[in-house]
Amino acid sequence: MNTMVNVALPKGRLGKKVYDMFERAGYPCPSIKEDNRKLIFENEQAGVRYFWVKPSDVTIYVERGAADIGVAGKDILLEYSPDVYELLDLRLGKCRMAVAAKKDFRENTGRTLRVATKFPNIARNFYERESRDIDIIKLNGSIEIAPILGLSDVIVDIVETGKTLKENELEVIDTIVPISARLIANKANFKFKTEAVEKIRNRLAEQLEVEK
Repeated sequence: MNTMVNVALPKGRLGKKVYDMFERAGYPCPSIKEDNRKLIFENEQAGVRYFWVKPSDVTIYVERGAADIGVAGKDILLEYSPDVYELLDLRLGKCRMAVAAKKDFRENTGRTLRVATKFPNIARNFYERESRDIDIIKLNGSIEIAPILGLSDVIVDIVETGKTLKENELEVIDTIVPISARLIANKANFKFKTEAVEKIRNRLAEQLEVEK
């Protein structure tokens, strides 16, 4: 009998891409594609049970053991530092964490830099390495508006194409780190399901090689 591996998938566009990758790697679950409101889907034969959760909650399900493995963005892993294993870079949802400012921005190093962001820990760690005094303004949405209205000097946010920045006359002035989706595992469950989890990881890694 197959060991059942519980997989937390992030809801939304990224989650669909992640599921397709699992399917191609030999872990299909056709009912997941049906038009229904179910949240849990399993394929006993393949030994997987999938469930959809909010992207920012994947690490919580995995860290607390409700999921054996899951897929989370590197931004979430850096911001919240969950106690999980990072097994594989799936190379999906590629973007970058960056510092952006108004096009005419000139930094005054003599005063505290005001930084608006949804990612206070990433911002703090970055500026600590730069030995720069900052004032973090934690926002939950529409970060781009902060420098325009004079709430902040710069923003720290995820940049995919840079289109939103451009439309608001902002530009990237520093790249902090590249971001992509990562396969993560619960540390305790990994010990009990090592073989099954490693098999999934290896098949996904093979899939990445095929698609290079």
